[in-house]
Amino acid sequence: MYPPIEPYETGRLKVSEVHTLYYEVSGNKEGSPVVFLHGGPGSGTDAKDRSFFNPAKYKIVLFDQRGAGKSTPSAVTEENTTWDLVKDIERIRELLNIDKWHVFGGSWGSSLSLAYAQAHPNRVKSLILRGIFTLRKSELRFFYQDGTSHLFPDAWEDYLAPIPQAERHDMILAYHARLNSVDEEVRLNAAKAWSKWEMATSKLYVDPKQLAQVENDTWANAFARIENHYFINEGFMRDGQLLETQEIDKIRHIPTLVVQGRYDVVCPATTAYALKKVWPEIELQIVSDAGHSAREPGIAKLLVEATDKFSNL
Repeated sequence: MYPPIEPYETGRLKVSEVHTLYYEVSGNKEGSPVVFLHGGPGSGTDAKDRSFFNPAKYKIVLFDQRGAGKSTPSAVTEENTTWDLVKDIERIRELLNIDKWHVFGGSWGSSLSLAYAQAHPNRVKSLILRGIFTLRKSELRFFYQDGTSHLFPDAWEDYLAPIPQAERHDMILAYHARLNSVDEEVRLNAAKAWSKWEMATSKLYVDPKQLAQVENDTWANAFARIENHYFINEGFMRDGQLLETQEIDKIRHIPTLVVQGRYDVVCPATTAYALKKVWPEIELQIVSDAGHSAREPGIAKLLVEATDKFSNL
């Protein structure tokens, strides 16, 4: 990854009566524009996210999605849907006077990248995607109900702990009740348990620093509440919508590279493979010694190679 840099522009953009977004621009003012779409939803951006791009060649745009990171108010699910975020991306593009840009996103960021590209294909120069996630019921069931639990039974016990036995047949629904409780202690305990489950399973080798992030009340609350809100509403899309042929046909012409960890148990490789089957024109690179995180060495290396490859488009 490239050395750390600081933004040369930061700002706030009011996108509704409820939400105001934090955004920043770094790199080369005259460079090829790229927008970074963070995962979660609800996680927010990190300064290290700038380092996927050559700062001499890219005009790098990062922003925190509704309710996440430095955007305000934190953890609010009202007026917070996939299609609100797609509109927000366009608002930022127009604000910065960008005609077309590269779109980079992993995990939920890959879902949002696909949704945005399918809505505005004439605004996308390329797609660089990681850990493909399309919010199908089968994907949500695998991670939150019956799949990853078989590989991480110890972490799964901690995830089950806040939920009574009688409610465990639908963990997303059970967590929804607690993440929206009027009791702050109940809400925060649920948020930390939900967040810890993902942090404990995101890397091939569990990262203690990533697990420690869960202890940040504000971060955990936003991450868990917004994720759960999107997942209980199935991404505000038809099941499998992002993979439908008529949707892929809208973006088939866009140069696209996908990096996927072989041992990703958050967004398993079967979804990236399903995308490749309906869209054979994409370049799919499977990293044999990685899980889900963009920070894993093999994944980070290929993502930077991809941004270098597309920098002159």
